[in-house]
Amino acid sequence: MADISELELDALWDEFHTAVNMTSNELAAWLRTSDAGERTEALPEQAGAEQGRHVLAILQKRRMDLTDDDIAVMREVVDTVDAERERVRVAEAVQDPEWRHRMMSMGHDPVRAS
Repeated sequence: MADISELELDALWDEFHTAVNMTSNELAAWLRTSDAGERTEALPEQAGAEQGRHVLAILQKRRMDLTDDDIAVMREVVDTVDAERERVRVAEAVQDPEWRHRMMSMGHDPVRAS
């Protein structure tokens, strides 16, 4: 596993699960919905962007089963959600559905209480 201590991994695990405030079922449903078109729909395991599918996979894992790629995605999601929360207020998120949908595609619904 990556050069990360158990203490750092515990902190990252907690930060990730705070930033990702959608359940695995909610995220899976969102990825399928966001990827559905008028004529076609992706297979459930292929729905959504790669990052969203990776977040979903992490949500379904135990901490002891994480890979280096999982840890990198977790850091990226935590950093992105933190930066976006500072940049955009919840009231603005409601008025910008595209931004909210991008955030939801990585498991964070900005209008949900954190």
